[in-house]
Amino acid sequence: WGKFLSVVNFSPKNKAQPFEMRTIQSTQRIVIPKGVKVAVHSRKVTVTGPRGVLKKAFTHINAQISVTDKFVTVNFWFANRKQIACVKTICSHIENMITGVTKGFEYKMRIVYTFTPIHVTILDGAKDIEIRNFMGEKVVRKIAMLDGVTITRSEVVKDELILRGNDIDNVSQSAANIQQSCLVKNKDIRQFLSGIYVSEKGTLTDSI
Repeated sequence: WGKFLSVVNFSPKNKAQPFEMRTIQSTQRIVIPKGVKVAVHSRKVTVTGPRGVLKKAFTHINAQISVTDKFVTVNFWFANRKQIACVKTICSHIENMITGVTKGFEYKMRIVYTFTPIHVTILDGAKDIEIRNFMGEKVVRKIAMLDGVTITRSEVVKDELILRGNDIDNVSQSAANIQQSCLVKNKDIRQFLSGIYVSEKGTLTDSI
């Protein structure tokens, strides 16, 4: 019995590994609208439109991105399930870039307070915002908008802030920075509802 154990290898390496199916080619196309130019160099995409220029690098994804006169094509060869999902992700980013340089993005935020009013001041040419008297605190919170994002007060709705920009990543992250700076801690959030929250999001042309 001892000799038998010395011959048989019980290493887990000998276990049969499950076979992973791979797709030979995964392809998706994006239509380039009129007035927009798309350039690709080493998986770095540059989109130029009426509202400006946006750039984004996809060098961390081993995908093939090519441009013709009317289409942006994203190819992935011999991809597994997760790599196929990257094709749709790249196309979604490029579509958001095209929307940004043609329409622009707009996020609306509402100032909510239950006990003490929140005082908001816009500084540096709509590039920074100062928040005072949040929950009665003496701390002054200053949040800088990311590149290409401007913030203004609504002239129609009371206690509403409007963030505008071409890059949806910067606009949404600026809104998130404002919201996260006004988090209620160590209290029951069902009663202490004070804060600044995103109430609406869309493109600039939708709000006109």
